[in-house]
Amino acid sequence: MRLDGRRESDNFEDRRGMSGTSKAGMGIGSLILVGLITLLMGGNPLEVLQQTGGLGSLGSGVQEEQSSEPREYSAEEQAQVKFCRQVLASTEDVWSKVFQKMGKKYTPPTLVIFTGAVQTNCGGATSAVGPFYCSGDQKLYLDLSFFQQMENQLKSGGDFARAYVIAHEVGHHVENLLGSLGRAHSEMQGSSKVKANQVSVRLELLADYYAGVWAHYEDQEFGSLDDTDMREAINCAQHIGDDYLQKQSQGYSQPESFTHGTAEQRMRWLKRGYQTGDMNTTTFTGSYESL
Repeated sequence: MRLDGRRESDNFEDRRGMSGTSKAGMGIGSLILVGLITLLMGGNPLEVLQQTGGLGSLGSGVQEEQSSEPREYSAEEQAQVKFCRQVLASTEDVWSKVFQKMGKKYTPPTLVIFTGAVQTNCGGATSAVGPFYCSGDQKLYLDLSFFQQMENQLKSGGDFARAYVIAHEVGHHVENLLGSLGRAHSEMQGSSKVKANQVSVRLELLADYYAGVWAHYEDQEFGSLDDTDMREAINCAQHIGDDYLQKQSQGYSQPESFTHGTAEQRMRWLKRGYQTGDMNTTTFTGSYESL
């Protein structure tokens, strides 16, 4: 992904050097880190996922403290920060124009990078849940070590795979601004576990779709992507499908427990957004089986 000379977003908080402990819910990376790390430790990631409560159910109780010894960051870490801020700036530019076409105003989220644990308006979270979005403060949260784990554990490296992670969480912010996130969470609260999981899948696939919509307009205006970039993102989407991770952990999948969608669904909705850029498309119409 070519970002040379592009601006960096000012909607950014660096909370590295703070520490704490917490319990948290799901983001795009939760299935990767909770599932795979638990698997590597000999546990069942499905049990962990059930205990953490699912999308939007971040717990509370983290206490965040400033480290007494300031840390110096490597050139590689600082380059990652710059990349994240450039990607976030791109999402701001793209979504501002898309919202303007819809007769709406886009309010950008803030990206918070942290190490270990962080306090949010949705409660406390650790880096174990991966990147996530909190609608309570309209902020994205990311521990940069997640990118290394993506590459080492999932073989899903590449700059556009990392950009897709950020764009997916921004996709949840777009859902929030357009009202679909709030409506979905209300529906989940009054539903059975299976039905709530299905609503969660619709939300996650829509965030994947919106990540593709962002990529569509980013590439259209700047010509910043090539075939390799899209392959990186699709490879990442494939490796975070519920069916893929469940088969890796236990040898079979349980569709009724899916919360993020299958590998095929995630790849397809990401590609569809990239190919069309159509904001009239949604994952909340039609039968669940047709997703």
